[in-house]
Amino acid sequence: MTERPRILVVEDETMLIEVVAAELEEAGYEVVTALTGEAAAAILAARLPIDLLFTDIRLPGDLDGWAVAEHARALQPGLPVIYVTGYSAEEPRQVPDSLLVMKPYRPSAIVQAARRLGVG
Repeated sequence: MTERPRILVVEDETMLIEVVAAELEEAGYEVVTALTGEAAAAILAARLPIDLLFTDIRLPGDLDGWAVAEHARALQPGLPVIYVTGYSAEEPRQVPDSLLVMKPYRPSAIVQAARRLGVG
């Protein structure tokens, strides 16, 4: 049996993280979740193999989605990244070869975005 691609989902809205995780799992992905940037950074620092980072930009705490992606890329330079936001007054700081998805979105759009990035 081949391993399923693992996606780290970083989202502070519990209901949304559950819906997205269920859609990704149904599409054949393994999902690891984090409610804050700090929790995501801890998962990344533990060197758990991650095939895709999916992160909301606005997160509670000191690490926003931009910082989480920058941290992830420092550890895994080729890691595909999908950012999501409903609104961000900040200047985008996307890492190269990433996608930005605006809220509201259909969870199936995240599966499509992952596949566009070559994951799954």
